[in-house]
Amino acid sequence: MFALSPRQRRRVLWAALISDAVFPLAITGATAVVPDVTARLPGADALGPWIVLAYNGLFAAVLLLAGTTADRTARTRFFAAGNIVVAATGVLSALAPDLLSLVALRVVAGVGAAMCAAGGSSMILAVYPPEERRRVYGYAGAVLGSSLALGPVVAQALMAIGGWPLVFVAPGAVAALAALATLGLPGLRSPEVPEEFDLAGAVLFGVTIAAAVTALGLGLGAGVPWWGPGVLVLVAAAGATWLVRVERRASDPAIPVDLLRIPAYRAYAVSTGALMGMLVVGLTVLPQLGSARNMGPGESAVMLSLLTVPSTVFPLLAARLARRWARPLVTTALSACTVTAVVLQVTGHPAALLVAAGVLGLCLGLTEGVPDGQALRYVPSHRGGAGAALFSTARMSLETLTLATATGVMAALGPSSGMAVAGAVCLTAAVIVHRAVPSRDTQPRTALSCR
Repeated sequence: MFALSPRQRRRVLWAALISDAVFPLAITGATAVVPDVTARLPGADALGPWIVLAYNGLFAAVLLLAGTTADRTARTRFFAAGNIVVAATGVLSALAPDLLSLVALRVVAGVGAAMCAAGGSSMILAVYPPEERRRVYGYAGAVLGSSLALGPVVAQALMAIGGWPLVFVAPGAVAALAALATLGLPGLRSPEVPEEFDLAGAVLFGVTIAAAVTALGLGLGAGVPWWGPGVLVLVAAAGATWLVRVERRASDPAIPVDLLRIPAYRAYAVSTGALMGMLVVGLTVLPQLGSARNMGPGESAVMLSLLTVPSTVFPLLAARLARRWARPLVTTALSACTVTAVVLQVTGHPAALLVAAGVLGLCLGLTEGVPDGQALRYVPSHRGGAGAALFSTARMSLETLTLATATGVMAALGPSSGMAVAGAVCLTAAVIVHRAVPSRDTQPRTALSCR
């Protein structure tokens, strides 16, 4: 690990936290402005959804490659470069002359966002020892939770003030601040870097994940030709098959499969994906159930606040609880989410919806950042970028799969069935965590091997 002064370590943390606030705002903001942008900019209407899909797909595709690259380069410089890319594309997106140009810029922005996420995690894991990572990821959880909860409100406010261009400029400005926060910090380049680099494996992994995530994002809804997701699924299957062959022959595989062999790492990755899946499904389903029960705007606002606000205030408490009770905290939260989903199958009374939103919000708030901090204790500092990237990829994939499955089931069986899908995923994750994580999750020795 790199020995920095307390002040320098705080600067590393602040830079990473500032950058963490960008990603949720970039997603919620872009989603909110798609109808307005599609109506105002020239170009085919079919390009509208790709303003979000292109960003998400490239973020997922590049994340592992970015994490591996961050571990092999000057981490601070890599992180700053990613934030500069996000800042530049944010300004250029506001000036985009047509939809095609905007989608192309969103592709580049997704690459920059992956560099920010991977570079930030690589920096954190390189300067903070395992015993301090729970607290650090508690801060990260508070920032991510706040950005996620406030994202839709901030996006609407930005649209009211400056129209859709400001929604792209604002995250770029925040990213620029994160880049500036790294000025004067050491580069944090590992003294010993393996000469061989499994570029083919990293690229194939990116293609596979991007194709799968984009296919799930497109779905089979109205206006989506059946062959679009079908071709992407075939690309993902072919990429996965080729990837297995390449990784078997690679002397230093891009995918850190040794981490995937750690039961606790896998379990916590599944748990955080399940919890985020419950959140995104809840944000979709609860308003629909409330509308069916004639809930007024005030009640709907309270319901969404109960679901999202706890993620802004409880992560630091969660980090303290995780010191001794990480495993029971995560399993209890997952189980409570499952029970809530079951209750919503038998009643949709407004009072029940408010209680359900409160329970889900409490579970999400008390676990925000906990699985991340626990899993990344098993990652050696010199592989922090790759380990964090793989964890994030697993989370994003399960979250997207949960939402896509819930959307398909809801189309056939109604809104409450979507919660049943998310609840089933949470139940599965609870069982996995209970079985895979030791009852006394002691300090892993592997995390200290890089000293």
